[in-house]
Amino acid sequence: MRTDDQPTGPAATAPYRFAEQHTPPEPVRVSEVAQTTFEHVYEVDPRLMEVHVLQQVFPNWDTLRIMRSRGDHLAWMHAHFAEKVVTGSEILAEIEREQTS
Repeated sequence: MRTDDQPTGPAATAPYRFAEQHTPPEPVRVSEVAQTTFEHVYEVDPRLMEVHVLQQVFPNWDTLRIMRSRGDHLAWMHAHFAEKVVTGSEILAEIEREQTS
């Protein structure tokens, strides 16, 4: 990560406080099964997964780090595994064409 891409917040020398680092903002429901906490961070409602998937607590900065790197990860996956990249809008258009014909 470049230094100008560093997230805002306490400096590395700031005291570590578990509650500050591990308590995300209050979730906002966006559908029956999804919620958002940080801007552009959508997740499945953890209550729907806790029976089958052990829920982990990890720091807020790690959530943001993962979300900031998703574009790089997707580009890497495309470069190494995709013969063709198809957008969601292309798939929807194809489905609509099939349904109308």
